[in-house]
Amino acid sequence: MSTSSGSTSPPPGPSAGPYPLCMGSDVEIRYARSTGDIDIAYTVLGEGPVDLVYVSGFITHLDLAWDLPHFDWLHQFDGVARVIVFDKRGTGLSDRSLGFGSLEERADDIRAVMDAAGSERAFVFGVSEGGPMAILFAATHPDRAHGLILYGTAARFAWSPDLGAGVTEEVAAPLLDFIEQRWGSGEVFSMFVQHAADPVATTRLIARFERNACTPQMAREIMERNLEIDVRKLLPAIGVPTLVLHNSGDPVVDVRHARYMAERIPGATYIEAPGDFHGSWRPEHFVLASSPVLGFISGQTGAPAPLSDRRLATVVFTDIEASTESAAAVGDERWRSMLDHHDRLASRVAERTGGRLVKGTGDGVLATFDGPGRGIAFAREFQQALLPSGIRIRTGVHTGEIEMRGTDVSGVGVVIARRICDTAVPGEVLVSRTVKDLVAGSGIGFDDRGTHELKGVPDEWQLFAVSP
Repeated sequence: MSTSSGSTSPPPGPSAGPYPLCMGSDVEIRYARSTGDIDIAYTVLGEGPVDLVYVSGFITHLDLAWDLPHFDWLHQFDGVARVIVFDKRGTGLSDRSLGFGSLEERADDIRAVMDAAGSERAFVFGVSEGGPMAILFAATHPDRAHGLILYGTAARFAWSPDLGAGVTEEVAAPLLDFIEQRWGSGEVFSMFVQHAADPVATTRLIARFERNACTPQMAREIMERNLEIDVRKLLPAIGVPTLVLHNSGDPVVDVRHARYMAERIPGATYIEAPGDFHGSWRPEHFVLASSPVLGFISGQTGAPAPLSDRRLATVVFTDIEASTESAAAVGDERWRSMLDHHDRLASRVAERTGGRLVKGTGDGVLATFDGPGRGIAFAREFQQALLPSGIRIRTGVHTGEIEMRGTDVSGVGVVIARRICDTAVPGEVLVSRTVKDLVAGSGIGFDDRGTHELKGVPDEWQLFAVSP
């Protein structure tokens, strides 16, 4: 880690896109289809030799956001980068009928928007709540990220002892009530943007923005989901150049969060500025923030995609119950037939759920996925598909760092998934705490199975069984 201290209408976006064009506030809006058949609204600003995906915090509205300074400043990247901006699911012009989704699903919206905009690789710029989304995407898809930029954000927003910072349970309850009760008044979003020259006029403007961006219940749900986020264990898996920016006096996200991330992201550059704001209405504050970002982009432009085979993945191990006893009971020929059926099903289910079947293990399989929700979907469907044949399996799921070794995989993430599988009972899908945290908001239920020591793995691990 290296450390240092210290409104015109947007240009039109591209003319091509997969869904019909909508026009509003002189911005060209298109839609990308993402996980769960959710439509994500996006626009493209300016031109440049590279792409930059801006992952904003809390709420947005692509028709109205240009009245706010933290969106309008994106125009200054014209000539340096083509900027892709989108409304997160549940807010703004994106689909608001199917909830806010899990962090995994929201991070997958970055991929969907990049695909729709024709972007093979981009800088990923995560701000505030958008930071964990950007972290998860960059760690999982290093080949699609020139670099990662984090501003005013955290790996975990809720209080924890190792951080010594964050929102406590005592603060969370009244905060959530305040957000829901005062949403649409302009008072809520004003907490996130400081230094308004005319507070009365600014509050009126933000009130309209709040009412159009989402409903009071959705605003509360967004903040509830934010307080469930925890991507601390993903930080060492980030394998792309990273810039962490933070203001020492940020009144919303304590600077200790940024220091924590910068210390744990390999090779991260950390810049701490003496600002007293989270967002600001003063143009000069954005000039200060944009200078290191522009320098970072220029320094990385033209660099090849990372050659490292390290990346974040969800690893699934399965194991057939009492395989030795079953083989003896049915005979070799019948057992080989059952194993062939088992292997064919594993291959079909892995393909259908978006994963890669790495290999068979004799009495089970190893598969990888680019998200824990897909890994759990595979585990559930595979177990059910095997029941008519009389085969019962135990399953372990973990999201962690792996290393690609040709068509095989290795690394601590693989070891942990194997040990979790060994701990599971037949018919159980057992997952790590990391998996549970990443799918929060997906509707998947879990039963706490307590803490366990995993053979050959340091520390104790809290494990959860996926509810039927």
